[in-house]
Amino acid sequence: MAFAEGNELWKLNQNVGREKLFETPELLWEAACKYFQWCIDNPFKKAEAKVISTGNFESEVQIITIDVMRAFTLNGLCIYLGCSSSYFRAFKAQERKNKEAFISVITRIEEVIYEQKFTGAASGFFNANIIARDLGLTDNKAVAHTISDMPDWMKDE
Repeated sequence: MAFAEGNELWKLNQNVGREKLFETPELLWEAACKYFQWCIDNPFKKAEAKVISTGNFESEVQIITIDVMRAFTLNGLCIYLGCSSSYFRAFKAQERKNKEAFISVITRIEEVIYEQKFTGAASGFFNANIIARDLGLTDNKAVAHTISDMPDWMKDE
């Protein structure tokens, strides 16, 4: 099934070579909020088969389209804003007179993205394994084992 109209994120902002992406932290936050709202307003479309009883032990199958929540992502935000993720990382690290205000907004954006993915996965809207890997939530188990009775030929000299 092809993407439904409106699911073409890359077509939204095709500006190339502008002066500066964000003059103020407020403009950055406003742009991020527009991206978040765009994600909410443009869910993915998924076709599902639904069996409907028609009576007398008969049924028919109907194909229905359902909306599927779109995850907020930093890459998606960057595409929406018309910049690369490397530009966004460099922008975050860039020295400027109001750097603390920009850092605060960027941190808030990252926290909103994290929270939406986490709660979406926890409630079953997103694939929990994929989101856990993306968010760095791994279940690592370190195993340390020592051998006390090692043969002489295995010991360091």
